[in-house]
Amino acid sequence: MKRLLLLASLILFFACKEKSKEKTEVAKKPESEMEASNQQTEWITLFDGTSFAGWHLYNSGEVDEPWTLEDGAMVFYPPENRAEGESFNLVTDKDFTNFVLTLEWKIAKGGNSGIFWGVFEGTEYSQPYLTGPEIQVLDDKAHPDAKNGTTHQAGALYDMVAPSENAVKPAGEWNAVELMVNHETNTGHVILNGKKIVEFPVHGSEWDKMVANSKFADWEGFGAYQTGKIGLQDHYDIVAFRNIKIKEL
Repeated sequence: MKRLLLLASLILFFACKEKSKEKTEVAKKPESEMEASNQQTEWITLFDGTSFAGWHLYNSGEVDEPWTLEDGAMVFYPPENRAEGESFNLVTDKDFTNFVLTLEWKIAKGGNSGIFWGVFEGTEYSQPYLTGPEIQVLDDKAHPDAKNGTTHQAGALYDMVAPSENAVKPAGEWNAVELMVNHETNTGHVILNGKKIVEFPVHGSEWDKMVANSKFADWEGFGAYQTGKIGLQDHYDIVAFRNIKIKEL
């Protein structure tokens, strides 16, 4: 009789334990699904191909000509007649600190442009490049700046870090770029068309040394803002950008 009671108790114990396990797994499932959903929504679309929402002209207002929307891309056509000192650089409405930025760019033959981060907007600065470090956008084959050293070629951290290899596609073709800036880990990188071609610190003594050895050495404010806007450059040439997304770290 005692053996029967013991056997019944063991059966009841394991049955209750199994039900408890099932409840725990059921309880965990929605949390896992929620985490997966959060991971899918981490990326923020900065440009969806249909409007300039979230962007404005540097130190100015809404985006208009000479920027246009064509086939899901924002395209810049340099005006034939522009006032002295007039420029049409774009910047995001929002500021960013630590992030991964992805986009595609296409440059016209012989063209030049750039992608900035850490851009400070204020009347004391007339251009985004006075504060924001630049990832070079260039037709390496036809633009003369490509012959001014490898730190001026496509994908470079302009005038500071050269690409480890030539990964750029010819003028008129789309190039996919990833820019990562993380002040928490003091690391940054550029991936161009699937190849990591540039790595760099983003602040501190090593960063200061790179700036000191560049054309920006005496530029007060250059690279000084860890939090700032993303910018796209008007460099007097036709250029297009699309599929712009960012993930804050």
